[in-house]
Amino acid sequence: MRIVVAADHGGFALKNDLATHLRSLGHEVIDVGTDGAASVDYPDFAALGVAEVLAGRAEKALLVCGSGVGMSIAANRHRGIRAVVCSDVYTARMSREHNNANALCLGARVVGPGLAQQILDVWLETAYAGTASRHQQRLDKLEKIAP
Repeated sequence: MRIVVAADHGGFALKNDLATHLRSLGHEVIDVGTDGAASVDYPDFAALGVAEVLAGRAEKALLVCGSGVGMSIAANRHRGIRAVVCSDVYTARMSREHNNANALCLGARVVGPGLAQQILDVWLETAYAGTASRHQQRLDKLEKIAP
């Protein structure tokens, strides 16, 4: 699977750790930055990440900032993106199974590297319940109200 990774300065180190993990699992990683710990603005990197998904160059996005919240807010401003902040594996599973989330946002100051890896693994392994499920009608409603 092709996965784009992006982070601001607060998520830079965790993004790099998780990118290495993704590559070890055989995924192709598109890293759109940031490339250092200097202060940058999360909306810029969220936009770079989701652009790869929306253009079809990546199947999913991993977006990391200090809390995960900023990246999620910025990513969800883009029609067709369903970004979720997860700090536990249950939410990661449900966000894929019920909401077909295509962007995972993590907070580097909220979850440590071990838990972040578990969340990411569950998120990637969980399939969407499908277009025939009761969840699809809800996603269709979201598309009508998206920005």
